[in-house]
Amino acid sequence: MTEGDHTTVNDPHGPVNSGPGHQHVYYGVGADWMARKGVSPLRIVRDDRLHLADRFTPPPGFRIAADRLEKPGSVVLVDAEPGSGRRAAAIMLLHGLGEDGGTDEEDARFEELPVSDEDAAPLAVGDGDRFLLDLSGIGDEGAYVRAQHLLAVRRSQVQEAGAHMVVVLPAALRHAQVSDLAPHTVTLGRPRGVAVVTRHLRMDRMTFRSTDLLSAELRGVFDRSPMGELARLTRLVRAARDSGRFGTDFAGWLDQAMHAVTDRAAEVGRQMTTITTTPARALLLATAMFEGARADTVYAAWRGLLRTVKHEEEATTELARMDFGERLATLGIERDPDGLLRFDRLAYADAVRTYFWANFPGVRDDLKDWIRDAAGLPDLTVDDRVNIVLRFGERALAVGRPAHLFDLVAHWAGGAMRGVCDPRALAGLELGLSHERHGIWFRRQLYHRARSGPLTDGLSRVMTAACLHSLVATHPDQAVVRLHYLAVREGEAAHEARRALLDIARGDRRLYRLLIDRLRARTQRESHGTGPHLRLLVELLRSDRAPDPPPWPDLFLGWEAVFSQPPAEFWSPMVRDWLDAAAADSTRRLGLEVLVGATAGRPAALHRLYAIACGWAAGSRDGSRTAVATHFWQRIDHTQYTRADGSERPDDTGAGSPTTGEAR
Repeated sequence: MTEGDHTTVNDPHGPVNSGPGHQHVYYGVGADWMARKGVSPLRIVRDDRLHLADRFTPPPGFRIAADRLEKPGSVVLVDAEPGSGRRAAAIMLLHGLGEDGGTDEEDARFEELPVSDEDAAPLAVGDGDRFLLDLSGIGDEGAYVRAQHLLAVRRSQVQEAGAHMVVVLPAALRHAQVSDLAPHTVTLGRPRGVAVVTRHLRMDRMTFRSTDLLSAELRGVFDRSPMGELARLTRLVRAARDSGRFGTDFAGWLDQAMHAVTDRAAEVGRQMTTITTTPARALLLATAMFEGARADTVYAAWRGLLRTVKHEEEATTELARMDFGERLATLGIERDPDGLLRFDRLAYADAVRTYFWANFPGVRDDLKDWIRDAAGLPDLTVDDRVNIVLRFGERALAVGRPAHLFDLVAHWAGGAMRGVCDPRALAGLELGLSHERHGIWFRRQLYHRARSGPLTDGLSRVMTAACLHSLVATHPDQAVVRLHYLAVREGEAAHEARRALLDIARGDRRLYRLLIDRLRARTQRESHGTGPHLRLLVELLRSDRAPDPPPWPDLFLGWEAVFSQPPAEFWSPMVRDWLDAAAADSTRRLGLEVLVGATAGRPAALHRLYAIACGWAAGSRDGSRTAVATHFWQRIDHTQYTRADGSERPDDTGAGSPTTGEAR
C-alpha cells in the first residue's frame, strides 16, 4: 500500500516529437513516476492498479469488504485511520472485481468520482461499472454534509444499475456521518508493516533474509509509520542499491535508507545551525533543487538565487573568496567525475528542500521567482528541467501553495515557441492534477480558464495535453468538459484541442454520448447557424469520428440537432462522408436510414439530402454508389410521402425519381 510519501524523481520522461510540421513537445508521466511521487499515489488506470496489486498487502477487514462488494449494486464504505493505506485498499477492492469476475479490463469502466457535484456531468452508470469516491480529504463538517447528500444520489444510481462503488470516509468526521450509512461501512485495520516492506522489496528483486528485518529500530518503524513511509523506505533501499555509491550488500543499502527516513530532517536542522551566511544557505538550497546537474549550472542557479533574495555582493573579487569547490565540500556536496553535483547522503536533497519550505515561509515568493528563471538555464537537459519543476511543485503543494505552481505553469506555457508544449509547464500541471489534496483546485482552475479565462495558445496547448494524457485517465467526464471549452475557442491551439477531444470521444461510447449531449444543448443556444458548437458537432458526427460499431441512437440525436440548423450547405460534407462509408461498408448503410429519420419531417432537410445524393452519385460508374444512392432515395421518398399517422400521401409529384427538379 502506498499513501502520501515524499521522494525525489530522478528519471522522468523527456519530450517526444509528434511528427512532421510543428514540433509538439509533451511531457508524459508514467505509472512508475506516479507510484513514486508524494502526490496522489495512484491514478485509476490499469497499469497503475497492476503495479499496486503486485505490492499490496490486504489489511484486517479487507476480506469482509470484498465479500460485500461482490454483489451487483453494492456500495461499501471504508473506515480506516490515516496512514493505513485506506485509499490503496479501496482501489484494490474494486480491482479485485475485475480480476476475480473475469471482467475485460480493456472495456471495464473504473473511475474516480468527484467529491462535489460542481461541474460534474450527469453520471451514466452501467452494469458492472466500478467507482471510487474518496472523501478522506474533506476537513470540515459542512463539506462533509454536502458530500453525503451527493453520496446518497450516487449510491442509488449504483444500486439501480448493478454497478459497484467503494467510498473512503474521513476518519476525523466520524461524528458527522449519517446513521443510514453504518450498515454499509466496513472498518479496515492496519496491515503488518513487516509484510508490507517484505512484499515491496521482493517486487524490487531485492536479495535479503528475513532476519535482516528484525532489528528493534526497524520494528518501531514497521509498527508506527504510515504505509506511504514504508513504501518510501523500500524505494530508498532500491535507490541506494541502484546508485552504486553505498556498498554492495543489502545491509548497507537498508542502513542508508533507514537514516534517510528517520534522521535526515534532524541532520539538516543541525547543519543549518552551523551555516548562518546567506551564500552558504543559498548554495545548499540550490544544490538540493538542482542535484544531478552540472556544477557550472548549479553555480549559475546559486548566483541567481542570491540576486533574487537581494543579497549584497561581497566587496572582494571572486578570486579573493572561498573557491566554489571548497564551498561545496564544507556543505557535504560531492562532484562526480562527470562534473555532476549530489549530496554524500541518500535523500539529503529532499530533506533540505523540505526544511527550507517549512521554515522560511517569507521567501516562498522569491523561490517561485527564482525557479521561474532558473529552470530555463541553457545547460539543463529536459530531464533536469522537469526534475526541478517536480521538486518545486512537490514543496509548493506540501505547504498549501498550489497557485505558486500554476503561476509557473502559465508563465512557461505562455513563453513557449509556436506549436510547442513546454515540458516544464506540462509536468507541473500534471503534478497538480494528480495531487490527492490539491488536485480538485487544479481541475477547477482548468475549468475556469478553459471556459472564460484569459488563455495564451501555449497554456491552451498545455491544458489540452494534460487533459489528454492525465485527466482523462482519472476524471474522463471532466476532461471532456474542459477540452470542449478549449475546442470552441479560436486559433491553432483550439484546433489541437478539437482533435484531442474527438479522439477521446471516438474511443469511448459513453463519452461520445456525453459530448453529443453537450453540443446539442449549446447548439440550440447559438445565435447563428455556423457557431463553434455546431461546427464541432458536425465534425463529431462524421463517419470516421464515430465509435465502431456506430451508436445509432446517439447519432440520431446529433443529426437531428444539426438538421434543425441552417444553412444546409454547412452539413452537406458530413452526409457525403456517410454515403462514402455506406458504399465502402454495407454495415454502415443503416446510417443512411438514421440520417433520413433524423430530419424529423423537415421538408427542406429532406430535399437537401436528396440533392446531395444526386450529386454524389452523378457520373459515377461505381455500382455500389448507385445502389447506395438508390436505397437512400427510396428512404427519403418513403419519409417524404408518409403522413404523420402512417398513411400514404398522394404521390402526384414524381418525387421518387432521382431527377426530380426540386431535389436538385
